[in-house]
Amino acid sequence: MDSICDLTTRINAFRDARDWKQFHNPKDMAVSISIESAELLEQFQWKNAKECEAHLQDNREAVADEMADVAIYLFELADLLKMDLGQEMLRKLGKNAVKYPVDKAKGSNKKYDELNQ
Repeated sequence: MDSICDLTTRINAFRDARDWKQFHNPKDMAVSISIESAELLEQFQWKNAKECEAHLQDNREAVADEMADVAIYLFELADLLKMDLGQEMLRKLGKNAVKYPVDKAKGSNKKYDELNQ
């Protein structure tokens, strides 16, 4: 699998070959992430768990396309903001480990502020 840096380079090359950087600012990238996330959600809208499984079997590529769109815009936003997305993900995992200690969170779907209740 390509690294985040390699993928970002390929994304930027795709963007730059089309002269689209002029349209890619942090606000519009964040908006685009939200729009693509909504399109991903639409794949599952009005479906129960069993229907979602069937939909995924029949529409796996369409779901993957929407996931990829979200990720592509996220990688671009991180690059625009000069953030190392991999490092930021590791930092956030560390924060989540503190908020959701294994002994309290394992097997629970409670939010961190409900774990002590």
